[in-house]
Amino acid sequence: MPTSRFSPELFEEMKILGLFNLTTTQEGIKVHSNATPEAISAARRLHDKGLITQDDGGYLTSLGHEAAQHAQDLLTILVTEKLAS
Repeated sequence: MPTSRFSPELFEEMKILGLFNLTTTQEGIKVHSNATPEAISAARRLHDKGLITQDDGGYLTSLGHEAAQHAQDLLTILVTEKLAS
C-alpha cells in the first residue's frame, strides 16, 4: 500500500538512490562505516528490498536502476525552475 508521506527513512533511501550514476552500470557506490547512521541504515534497507547488490552500496539491481531513475527524475522536476508559460 503506497504511503502518502515521505518518512525520514524513505527520504534517506531516496538520497542514497540519488548518488548513483545512471549513465553506466559499471559504477557503484560505497557507504562507508563512518557515514551517518541514517545513510548506513538506508543502504541496508535498499539491499533488503533488492535495489542494491550490497548492504553497504555496491551496484544497482535492475529494479534499483528503475527506482533510482524515478528518484532522480523527481528531484530534477522539483529543482527545475518553472518555464514561462
